[in-house]
Amino acid sequence: MSAHVFDQAIALAAMGDGVYAGATSPAYANMVGPFGGVTAATVLNAVMQHPALLGEPLSLTVNFCAALADGPFEVSAQPVRTNRSTQHWVVSLTQAGADGASETITTASVVTAARRETWSVDDEPMPAVPGPAEVPPYTVPSPVEWIKRYEMRPVEGAIPHTWDGSGSDSQSRLWMRDAAPRALDLCGLAALADVFFPRVWLRRATRVPAGTVSMTVYFHAGAAQLAEVGHGWVLGQARAQAFRNGFFDQTALLWSEAGHLLCSSHQVVYYKE
Repeated sequence: MSAHVFDQAIALAAMGDGVYAGATSPAYANMVGPFGGVTAATVLNAVMQHPALLGEPLSLTVNFCAALADGPFEVSAQPVRTNRSTQHWVVSLTQAGADGASETITTASVVTAARRETWSVDDEPMPAVPGPAEVPPYTVPSPVEWIKRYEMRPVEGAIPHTWDGSGSDSQSRLWMRDAAPRALDLCGLAALADVFFPRVWLRRATRVPAGTVSMTVYFHAGAAQLAEVGHGWVLGQARAQAFRNGFFDQTALLWSEAGHLLCSSHQVVYYKE
């Protein structure tokens, strides 16, 4: 059986010394370069494959320095400090430029941790929304390929069908999962944290150029908790706090259908008038 299209997209071949070779996938193409979520998942996958890995991801920060061109690239994942329960990583994604010289396209930092059983609680409960079976399927009006890789059912804050400048709120809530069944894992969760369209589009009901500059994902669930989700639905909520001087932020929360908070995310996004 062939690998899932997502696993093909984030696949890496070890080259030694924490360096891995990969290539972009047309299945996750965005308007310029690949979907940022799949790039974040690829960066995380380099750490997950490293033989020195301690524990599981606790946080992932990805800085998108430049657009990733279609074709091959390399990812370097290096553990810079290992403590008793946490491990700190520096990751970079490079690609040959027009002159053949290697260029840094993405930088990242990852913290992994050996989790242990403690008192635990979700202080941000899942909002009361209709279940996924009660929300009709929604076809996102977008020509980009990566959108087709996910099934999305918006409860509120769907992408505008009419760009008339009448927007008044930046919050979206939607059920989502891989369109082709795939059990949720940490790399898949990192990608899901970035499926939300730019908040400025919703707030203004005006389509303007926008792109993520930096994205951080905090993982509140490990592999065992995600195994309970399987190919089930995940509820995502995203909203912005401020739009100013060409940049806005976005906070996102993702819950399992059972109501467990899986991850929280924050990113800063560039937009143009």
